[in-house]
Amino acid sequence: MADHARAARMAKRIMTIVATAIEREVKDRRLEYVTVTDCRVTGDLHDATIFYTVRGRTIDEEPDTAAAEEALNRARGQLRKIVGDQLSVRFTPTLSFSLDTVPEASAHLEELLAKAREIDERVRSQAAGAAPAGEPDPYRREGEPDGSDD
Repeated sequence: MADHARAARMAKRIMTIVATAIEREVKDRRLEYVTVTDCRVTGDLHDATIFYTVRGRTIDEEPDTAAAEEALNRARGQLRKIVGDQLSVRFTPTLSFSLDTVPEASAHLEELLAKAREIDERVRSQAAGAAPAGEPDPYRREGEPDGSDD
């Protein structure tokens, strides 16, 4: 039976250890712009997937995700050793790295929301000067003729 609370605690700890190790202990310039965003550990605590993002050196520059992925795969053994030393569990989980696509997805959703706001504003401006298609007061009152020929 899997202990999800323990897996969540271990994932958080692994994420902290790996982020600190990338920053301070792993000497690879390709990992300079890598940010660890999340970690998930399987229920049996044997496998950990670490999610990361890569930013460019400047705002206009595209991040080099292929180089970062290669550097992370190359440093996987060293990172697992560091995690094992600091985690102090019977079995050190195997580490796998996955590029986090949440920033790109959120940017795409922001674009869609901006388009929707623009369309809403256009509809609102068209409706500002509009008048109802029928009579101004379409409701029947008592004592008024209803227009039927009885």
